[in-house]
Parts: sequence; C-alpha cells; structure tokens
Amino acid sequence: MFLSNIRIVLVRPTHPGNVGATARAMKNMSLHHLYLVAPEDFPGADATDRAAGADDVLENAVICASLDEALKDCHLVIGTSARQRRIEWPSLAPESCARRLVEGAQQGPVALLFGQERTGLLNAELDRCHFVVTIPTDRNYSSLNLACAVQILAYEIHRVGLSELSANQADTREGRPVSDEDMQGLYRHMEEVLQLIGFLDPANPRRLMRRLMRLFNRVVLDHNEMNILRGILTAVQQHREKLDKNNQE
Repeated sequence: MFLSNIRIVLVRPTHPGNVGATARAMKNMSLHHLYLVAPEDFPGADATDRAAGADDVLENAVICASLDEALKDCHLVIGTSARQRRIEWPSLAPESCARRLVEGAQQGPVALLFGQERTGLLNAELDRCHFVVTIPTDRNYSSLNLACAVQILAYEIHRVGLSELSANQADTREGRPVSDEDMQGLYRHMEEVLQLIGFLDPANPRRLMRRLMRLFNRVVLDHNEMNILRGILTAVQQHREKLDKNNQE
C-alpha cells in the first residue's frame, strides 16, 4: 500500500518517551516507517513503555546520523513548524499536507519532518522542505507535544488515505519526481554557476540560495525538468570556460 512510502522523521529528538508515543500514534494510523535523526537517548525503556504495543515500529525504526540519510530517495519533504520565519516557506493546512503526502506516496518515498522538542526544525532543516505545515492552535499557547503533533497529522494522513479519490488518483505529470538527493545536487550546481558568472558573491551571499531553494521546492520537479536545468547550468559553465580560454590566448 502507498502509505508504506510515507516516512515520519523525528530530527534530533531528546526524550525517548516521545519517540515511543510517536510509534504508537503512527501504528494507530497505519504508518510504520519511523526515521530518527541523531536521537539523544534511544533505544530505552521509556520508549518501549510509551509505545504501548507498537514495539514493531520502534524495532524497525531507522536511526540516521544525518538528515541526508533520512531523506534519501524522497521526492517530497514537508516540515512542521509553529513559528513565523523571516523568509516565508510555502505553507499547508494539515488536511492539504496529508493529501500532498498521500498523492506523493503513490510516486515514491515522501517524508514528514518533526523537529526537536525544544527548538523545532532549524532553518537549515526547513531548507530541505518543499512545504511547511502548521497545526492551528490557540495563538497564546501554540506549543504542541511532539507525539501529539504526530498523532494529529497521522490521523489526517490516514483519513485522506482511506478516501477512494486519493487511493485511486494517478499523478498525470510527465516523468518521475526527483529525489531530495537530486535537488541538493541541483542547488550545489546552481551555486557554483552563480558564483562563476559573478551573480552570487560567496563573501556576501545574503539569502539568495535560500530564496532560490524555496522557489524550486514549490515546483516539485520531475526528472525531465531536472535534466533540462542541469543541462542549462552545464552549458553556462562550458561557455564561460571557452570565454576564459579565448581571453588567455
């Protein structure tokens, strides 16, 4: 079933009890793929106790040293955040987030990211996200327990996944969507070319690359589109190298 392509990713969790409660929340909603990025204290008795029978989810949890590992092969990444940021991320309501994940899961692995209990997701981690989802709360008390946040969004995913429309909906876009790894390669290539042509000053980069990442993350590229963009960047590099060579002669 396509729900098996949905990863719940906890980034730098500090409390093993929250990891266990997350496993329980996931299993309640037919989600079984838990990824932990640099957990502070796992495994442990607190995690097992709070899992309350979702031991299989805990035992199969994938422990990753970096976010790169957790997002490998994912073509859609959605992060959770309750805080306003200076540069706005494209935002989704919980139901829209669930629909995006369910539809994306029919094409391949997707990920829903939750940040550390105290800090949430850092800007560098949100840079990896195509969208950000915010759970509506009382504006005077917006902080949700990590496992509670997982439970709310897992419920939305389960509800959307049960609908006949989502279960049978086919993605009509041309080509396969690209992975997060491919997107990071594009951004590195783009940064090299922008420096090469003098558009990006590495000593004073401001927020150019972050804004460009927001732009391309909104689009969700397929492989054909990726190949076109990488081809353009390569052509620019080759043209610049030819100019430099002619100038030296």
